[in-house]
Amino acid sequence: MNIKLTNRPTFVNIFKKKAVEQFSPVPYLATLLNCMMWVMYGLPFVHPNSVLVLTINGIGFFIEALYLLTFFIYSPRRLRLKVVGILAAELVFVGAVMGGVLSGAHTHHKRTEIVGILCVIFGTAMYASPLSIMKMVIQTKSVKYMPFYLSLVSFLNGVCWTTYSLLRFDLYILIPNGLGALLAAVQLILYITYYRTTPKDDSKGNVELPEVTPTSTSDSLTTVTVEN
Repeated sequence: MNIKLTNRPTFVNIFKKKAVEQFSPVPYLATLLNCMMWVMYGLPFVHPNSVLVLTINGIGFFIEALYLLTFFIYSPRRLRLKVVGILAAELVFVGAVMGGVLSGAHTHHKRTEIVGILCVIFGTAMYASPLSIMKMVIQTKSVKYMPFYLSLVSFLNGVCWTTYSLLRFDLYILIPNGLGALLAAVQLILYITYYRTTPKDDSKGNVELPEVTPTSTSDSLTTVTVEN
């Protein structure tokens, strides 16, 4: 349940390099699905008086869609097909849930319960989606593909929504965001642990120019000796 403006540096790098490199689309797809589910949860005919939940996740959905579009443009064909397939499955799923809730649940309480449980599942999945990246960090001892600000804001986001849920005593908001704050805290610990062992990019490289030494010959012609 957040606005992913912190992903901007990652996608600026993708745009500059015109390649997604080792960045995974899974966290962004999981966040998009999470936003769609929370938008549904905040609708007046599902859970009344949830304006903050509805508006914040609506904006988050729009931003995530832009990120995925950028990711799609600069991905290889195989990865594009994977993104499209997962995205299509998410849209079908959300549509099916919406149709089922409207036709099968006729009270706010029942609709809130059904959508709320799904939000707990997918909200937790969103926060857990960087686990594959965390595994890569441990194996490579590098945090190159785990942006610090994304982890930091995920932690702050989890704490804020946990506080909000306690004020309203909403378990459906409390459970995924409490777990999210914990998982984001683990990411921050990993970042601190492996930051120093992360290889630094050296754009200049270690290239030594050859040394040029002029020498004279007996016939007064000048030759050049190149010494590496």
